[in-house]
Amino acid sequence: MRVAIVTESFLPALNGVTTSVCKVLECLRLQGHEALVVAPGTSPWSPVPTPQYHAGFPVHTVTSVPVRQFRVGLPSYELETVLHRFRPDVVHVASPFVLGVRGLTAARALGIPSVAIYQTDMPSYIRQHAGPAGELTARAAWRWIRRIHDQADLTLAPSSAALADLAAHQVPRIALWGRGVDSELFHPDRRTDAGVAALRRELAPHGETLLGYVGRLAPEKELHRLAELSRLPDARLVLVGEGPSRDLLQSLLPGAVFLGRREGAALAQAYAAFDVFVHTGTRETFGQTLQEAAAAGLPVVAPARGGPVDLVDVGRTGHLFDPDRPGALRAAVEPLVGPAAAALRQQLGRAGRARVEERSWPALVDQLLDHYSSVVHRAVRPVVA
Repeated sequence: MRVAIVTESFLPALNGVTTSVCKVLECLRLQGHEALVVAPGTSPWSPVPTPQYHAGFPVHTVTSVPVRQFRVGLPSYELETVLHRFRPDVVHVASPFVLGVRGLTAARALGIPSVAIYQTDMPSYIRQHAGPAGELTARAAWRWIRRIHDQADLTLAPSSAALADLAAHQVPRIALWGRGVDSELFHPDRRTDAGVAALRRELAPHGETLLGYVGRLAPEKELHRLAELSRLPDARLVLVGEGPSRDLLQSLLPGAVFLGRREGAALAQAYAAFDVFVHTGTRETFGQTLQEAAAAGLPVVAPARGGPVDLVDVGRTGHLFDPDRPGALRAAVEPLVGPAAAALRQQLGRAGRARVEERSWPALVDQLLDHYSSVVHRAVRPVVA
C-alpha cells in the first residue's frame, strides 16, 4: 500500500503521537509498503531539525509556530499538491487538530480514503487550563473534534474509554485500535545489566523501593498526586522526563530524583532500575508508558480512569486507584514497598510482561493495515488523476 501520514507531531519532538507514527513507519518499511510523512517543521534556528527521512521514507515539513512548547504545523493548500504527487491509497491522520484537519480536507477533495487516529483528550486539557470557562470551552472542543472526525472515513480510538467518549459525543464511524510496545527494548532481563545495577546503587543506596514515573512533566499529567508518596518509608520517587512543571515538582517532591529526558536504551535502563511504575494522569486516552513498564516486568499503579483501565488487570498486573479519593494512590502503592513485597512485585511484573508480549508493533500494524483496507475497499470516490 501507499500510505500518506499527516501528523500533528514528529521528530525531534518526543511524545505518544511521534512514537506511534515512527513505529508505524518502521513496520510499513519492513513489510514493503510505501509511505510519506507530512509534519510540522522546526524553527530555522532549532539545534535539532526535523529529519528529511525516517525509516527510508521522505518527510515533508510545513511551516510551524510554537504553542506551549509544541510546534503546531500551519495548514496550507500545499497538502493537496503533496498528496496529489504521492498518490496514496490512504491518508493516515495522526491526532488531527490543526494540520491534520487540513490533511483530512485535502484527502476528501482528492477522493482519497482517510483514517484518523484519535490520541489526545484535548477537551480535558482545555477544561483544565481554561479557568471558569473550562466547561464551556471543552464542549466547544468536542464540537470541533466531531467536525474534524466527520471528514474521516474511519476514526480509530486507542482504548475502550476513548471509544466510549467518541460515541457519547456522536463521532461517527469509529473503531478500536490500540498501541504496540517494543518488548525487546523494554525487557525484564535488563535488570541484570551492569549499567542498571550501577543506576540502582545510585538511586537506592539503602535498598529503597524505587517508584518510577516516565512522561512529560506538565500540569495535565497531574503529578501533584505524587506528593502522597514523597514520604513513604523505604521508598524513593524517580521521575524521567522534562516539561514546564519540573521546577514546581522539585519543590513539591524534595526527596525525588529527576533524571531528565531519556530515550532508547537509556530509557529502557531507567525502567529496569524501577521496582514499581506509578502513573497519575486521568486524561490518558491510552497510556503507552504503562505498556512499556509492563514489558519491563514492573507492577503498574494508575488511576481507574481512561486508558489505564484497559491496561491494568487489577490484582494480577498492578493496581488502579480512585483519583477522587485522597490517599488512594498511597494505599495502592504501599503494599508493594519494601523487601517483604519483592515476591509480590515479581509476580505482578511477570503477569504484566506476559500480557503485553502479544502487543508487538508488527501485530498492531497488521491490524492497522486491515483498517486501511476496509476504508479503501468501501471508498466510492475516485482518486483524482
